[in-house]
Amino acid sequence: MHHPARAYSRSMIFFRPAFARRSIKPKWRTVPGLRAGGKPVSTPHHARGRLFRDHALALIAVLAAGSLVGAAPAAGGDKVRFQTDWLPSGEHAMYYGGWQKGIFAEEGIDVTITRGYGSGDTLTKLAGGAFDFGVADVAAVTTARARQNVPVKTIAVLYTQSPHSLFVLKSSGITSFKGLEGKKIGITPGNSHKFYFPKVAEKSGTDPSKIVWVNMDGAAMAGQLIAKNIDAAPFYSIHHYYINKAAKAAGEEIVALPFVEVGFKIFAASIIATDETIAKRPDLTRRFLKAIKRSFDWARDNPEEACRLHIEKVPEVALDDCVHSVKAVMTFVYSDHEQKYGWGKESPERLAVTWQAVAESQDLDPKWDPKQAFDTSLVPAE
Repeated sequence: MHHPARAYSRSMIFFRPAFARRSIKPKWRTVPGLRAGGKPVSTPHHARGRLFRDHALALIAVLAAGSLVGAAPAAGGDKVRFQTDWLPSGEHAMYYGGWQKGIFAEEGIDVTITRGYGSGDTLTKLAGGAFDFGVADVAAVTTARARQNVPVKTIAVLYTQSPHSLFVLKSSGITSFKGLEGKKIGITPGNSHKFYFPKVAEKSGTDPSKIVWVNMDGAAMAGQLIAKNIDAAPFYSIHHYYINKAAKAAGEEIVALPFVEVGFKIFAASIIATDETIAKRPDLTRRFLKAIKRSFDWARDNPEEACRLHIEKVPEVALDDCVHSVKAVMTFVYSDHEQKYGWGKESPERLAVTWQAVAESQDLDPKWDPKQAFDTSLVPAE
């Protein structure tokens, strides 16, 4: 779990907006018409932003909450340091809610959860020993392993297909990727949506040479889309609800064009650990994965309870935003792939497709075996 598309660069910051590498403010929640800090965007529509100013400023406090949340330790449990990949939004309610619910404690784990700053940040810190387990995109894990042999592996797949999508306004009349030909799409430098778009264009019969990419600050992306200064913007479909809520307040409506709907299916978020942890602490790793799976299962079946407990940790998160995010996340976790291969497991076919897409976008050897970055042998049995 996560805001404009998560940037995908050679510096190992993957699937997070470019601004995520420059600031710790939650600019992905910046509302239409506002830049970070509440300053108006230089557009005739900036007055609309004032309608959302108080909400945006309140959400900035999420960061501080993510760093300060605490919980009663599990008596006698193994201490585990767990870093997510981003802000503690509703996308992460299963972790924080499961922590508050006591699921980790029931598995003999005294967990401490820390927010992340992108997959690359979590992966790097984990490799350096700052944390025991983390959440990172499969693209970050495979790239780090292939390029620098970083001793970190995916130990459970979470998102069996990627939530990449482009958001358009319903009033634009655009209903397909082909409808974007000749149109302007906002983008941030190194953004994974742009890297992957040629594949999507190929599958959807779209001419990628007819797309006009407009570089801009990711913090202004939603505002620029709603102001009709661009025709589409890259977001994760998981976050459609709260971005659309802001759009509706401005008299517009957001429509998502998910990459997955044209057959672009690659692995995304995953649980990671170091080679050493996997080899030397298999029992702990197995129990941790069991707690993660139980937390996901529980949040899937009880999204409102999960969000209420999540909000006890992070009060600034709105309940309706959280519930909709949880429900959206579950469609990427409990998919046809999960039903066929099991929770947390990878299939050789989808792993090969994932690596092909990553290798092409990162100029890596397509013949490198991505299985070197995977060890899901400790995933609990169904």
